[in-house]
Amino acid sequence: MLELMKQQGRTQKQIAELVDVTEATMSRYVRGERIPSADILADIATALHTTTDYLLGKAPDESNLNDAFTLVARNASRLTDEQKQAILTALFLQPESEEKQ
Repeated sequence: MLELMKQQGRTQKQIAELVDVTEATMSRYVRGERIPSADILADIATALHTTTDYLLGKAPDESNLNDAFTLVARNASRLTDEQKQAILTALFLQPESEEKQ
């Protein structure tokens, strides 16, 4: 979650306001000291333009590829050029460790 917030230039306070929790509560979520309810987790995912699966650390697979397309399409107008480039890079380039094998 923290990495997404950094990438998007968002603060814990901004996300807390979007999901209607206190900044202290959001800080506890980020540090892993507290687990958000399913509703709050969904709101955090929406605020960060991602999925709850991503926030829970579940690796994407082909079964949820359509969900990824839907997520990108739904949020394309809000993405920066840098974020769009990161998506393209993630989709079409292999990680360095795989390229060297």
